[in-house]
Amino acid sequence: MDTLMRRERFLPDLLDWFEEPLATMRPHTWQSMRFEDYIKDGRYVLRVELPGIDPEKDVEIDLTNGVLTIHAERREEHREQYRTEFRYGSFTRSISLPQGADENDVKAVYDQGILEVSVRLAERRPEGRHIPIQGATQPKE
Repeated sequence: MDTLMRRERFLPDLLDWFEEPLATMRPHTWQSMRFEDYIKDGRYVLRVELPGIDPEKDVEIDLTNGVLTIHAERREEHREQYRTEFRYGSFTRSISLPQGADENDVKAVYDQGILEVSVRLAERRPEGRHIPIQGATQPKE
């Protein structure tokens, strides 16, 4: 069963809708990187939208001290007979991994514009154990 790691995303998505008309006022090098994260089958999974990017050339993934950093650059150009369009910019996002993440077991897959990074989580051990209390009349074992 999947477990969501972050609170419900309704409010951030709603704010994104309001930001879209203002996106042209931002510096051209700043672009957002949308992601979702959850736990599935004992792994922390992070899915990032990166359409139109060559993962071998334009994406770097680093993991240092429990912080996963994804950096991507977009260089896109469309040429037609009388017109040329281009988009470029860089994205960087850092996410703290949950406690128990195994930094030696990280996998990354890029498919159809989605980068999926997964990290194995150590099994959670019980914090303690229950100790029954014996009455004074019961024999000690």
